[in-house]
Amino acid sequence: MALAPIGLQHFLVLGTILFCIGMYGALSRSNAVGVLLSIELMLNAVNVIMVAFAKFIDTPQELAGQVFAIFIMTVAAAEAAVGLAIVISVYRLRHSIQVDDIDLLKN
Repeated sequence: MALAPIGLQHFLVLGTILFCIGMYGALSRSNAVGVLLSIELMLNAVNVIMVAFAKFIDTPQELAGQVFAIFIMTVAAAEAAVGLAIVISVYRLRHSIQVDDIDLLKN
């Protein structure tokens, strides 16, 4: 029995599932580190979709999806560094990284 070739739809479904898991994690977690990890998962889902479109759709710019994926990875790395620095700073002030306990902007 021959297996069907992997097509664009498979990658789109994978990216959508990863994005939905990341969104659920970002909205349901009360831990700031868990929220940051969920945001990273959503960015990686977008990378999967970008590269899949670049592979399966014939365009004059063949590397456009890969270039966008590299930019997204760069933004994700910067977001992780800045986000973790903010989490460490908040932990030093509040001794908690629970999102519900962080009310620094309130009087």
